[in-house]
Amino acid sequence: MKKESITEFLHNNTIVILGFGKEGISSYRFIRKHFPDMPLVVADRNRTLDISKFSDDEYLSFILGEDYDKNLNDFDLILKTPGVNLNHLPYFIPPSKISSQTDLFIKAYRDQIIGVTGTKGKSTTASLIYHILKNVTDNAILSGNIGIPFFDIIDAINEHTIVVAELSAHQLEYTNHSPKVAVFLNLFQEHLDHFNSFSNYQLAKLNITQFQDNKDYLIYNADDEHIQALLRSHRYERNVLPYSRKNTLFNGAYSYESKIVIAEQKEVVSEFELSEFSNLPGRHNYYNIMAAILACKTKNIDDESILKYLKTFKGLPHRLEYIGTHNDILFYNDSISTIPEAAIAALKTLRKVDTLILGGFDRGIEYDSLIEYLQEYPLSNVAFTGPAGKRIFDEWKEKYPLPNHFILENDFHEIVLFAYKYTQKGKICLLSPAAASYDQFKNFTERGDFYKSLVINSILKVNDSNL
Repeated sequence: MKKESITEFLHNNTIVILGFGKEGISSYRFIRKHFPDMPLVVADRNRTLDISKFSDDEYLSFILGEDYDKNLNDFDLILKTPGVNLNHLPYFIPPSKISSQTDLFIKAYRDQIIGVTGTKGKSTTASLIYHILKNVTDNAILSGNIGIPFFDIIDAINEHTIVVAELSAHQLEYTNHSPKVAVFLNLFQEHLDHFNSFSNYQLAKLNITQFQDNKDYLIYNADDEHIQALLRSHRYERNVLPYSRKNTLFNGAYSYESKIVIAEQKEVVSEFELSEFSNLPGRHNYYNIMAAILACKTKNIDDESILKYLKTFKGLPHRLEYIGTHNDILFYNDSISTIPEAAIAALKTLRKVDTLILGGFDRGIEYDSLIEYLQEYPLSNVAFTGPAGKRIFDEWKEKYPLPNHFILENDFHEIVLFAYKYTQKGKICLLSPAAASYDQFKNFTERGDFYKSLVINSILKVNDSNL
């Protein structure tokens, strides 16, 4: 009956699907499957959107171009996709009119959902939780921001299915429901171009737990000051399971040396030894692992199974991804790094970085912490790219001497050749840009794939030159 609760909500409404990418098309297909004759409107900024494949639907119409969002109050229900920004509209829309796949899905299936959010680590943590649960129960599904629309998995869900949902701030922004198990990883400045302020961004993230009750679980990073401040100012009734690398906790998880400890009511109930782990490099991944263990514990997964499948999990692409050693230079791809904290974590993990590629689309976040850190890190070469790279360069040179070799360059071909020329043998060239990719690329995946191809394809050019 859970699917029926979604269709009942949609029934007898005039609906506009706002945004027609992967999720928007998914919403259209779901609605059309259950309501073949329902009049539907799709609104999208992209005037050149290919709509030819929908020409046979006589009940579907499109509003395309700059005026796509001018008359949204004409509809009973706005089914908004995550990429659409309503924060700059010159008129008011009653919140009751705005919904999304995320909110409708959580409302219907909340008791079966482990939701994962945070500025960084969402995909890794959600994938790790899913990997363990899938192997133990054979009845788990991964969905959400990881690239699988929620409506696309509904037919695969039964009453025992556990849904691991990666949830972005854009997905959570207009939600009015929270999952049974909420995992809150961290909070850093990001997406300020969409949310206008860090405060608005934090409040969107808070929706992952805001609608929980005392039968639900909140797993959160107790070392994150922003999360701690949010929870202090919004006191809700739920079961809290904090985790920490800095302090011993009486309830939750903490780590010391290479161990992760699970405690309940001041008693140690589990220990996990991670000294031989190489699939999730870096101490920052201990946070992701602790969160994943606690999430699995809420589903009564035993320690032996958790440890077994922790060891078999393979890290995701574009996250400290080793590309290979070429001309005695080690190349790494960390294109997922879109904030300074992620670049700092990458440098702390790899340690032997000699060349760093920084920059991309400028979202207006602060880079002081990264610039300060780089004054202590033994880095010889920096490639600055995109508007964010230009700003980092300008702020750096105002305060400190620039590195031995640097380049301001938007052409990644030239950046890779720069890396081949100046990176010391036996050391690392790292793409960890601390900025979004939208100045040149569709997303961080496209950026990382392009960088990887250039690293490999540039070898011939390097070998034929005097570099």
